[in-house]
Amino acid sequence: MNSRLAPVPSSGRSVADPVHRLILAVDVEGSTQRLNPAKAELRRIMYALLDRALRATGIGYKHLEPLCDRGDGVLILIRPHDDVPKTLPLRLLIPRLAALLVEHNATVAQPNLRLRLRVVFHAGEVHNDGWGFFGEDLDIAFRLLDAPAVKKALKNAPASPLVLVVSEEIHSAIVRQGYVDAGPYEQSVNLRVAERRVRGWVNLPVPAPAERALPAGRPKTPLRAASLAIALPPSQPEGATA
Repeated sequence: MNSRLAPVPSSGRSVADPVHRLILAVDVEGSTQRLNPAKAELRRIMYALLDRALRATGIGYKHLEPLCDRGDGVLILIRPHDDVPKTLPLRLLIPRLAALLVEHNATVAQPNLRLRLRVVFHAGEVHNDGWGFFGEDLDIAFRLLDAPAVKKALKNAPASPLVLVVSEEIHSAIVRQGYVDAGPYEQSVNLRVAERRVRGWVNLPVPAPAERALPAGRPKTPLRAASLAIALPPSQPEGATA
């Protein structure tokens, strides 16, 4: 009997044209050190806090692609929209998320349910072939997110709830131009992705003031990673659908 696998025939379809998206991805620190029940609870907490941070920032379902679950992280793709400029994640979203993490970690009883995140912010071209999103700019974002220097920066800052790495595109267009005042960015990531030299700048975001943060409790409605309604517009009642 011939045990060789037959080649998968080509679909004959061309890859869809690329579309520009803001690229945010988060990853939970030390998730592999937790048992599955703790991982499940951490995932619930992660999605709840992301939901609240997005809502508080005004990023709603109309701005988002379906969230892409990554097991111990999430990929968030934001469609081009004038009311979601590149400054918004740096100025509002990430500080709000940091504040919610601080509040959660200060009140959670079990140490293994304290949550700290690595976050990457990039922008570029992505494709969707029906199975999901892909492309070189996503490769760059995930390589930055998983860079040893980024993991080390979070490990060496135990008081910080998250560490942020931004790509060269974001740093050059937004940070270097002075559009946001978010403290020092250190160029500590140097990678090669395909034939490109990739640099990243690392920052420890300052949490938003406590009175601006939303509570970090269990959401009233279930969160679905693939649902566009994970971040409803502020004017739409919770639990409504688009």
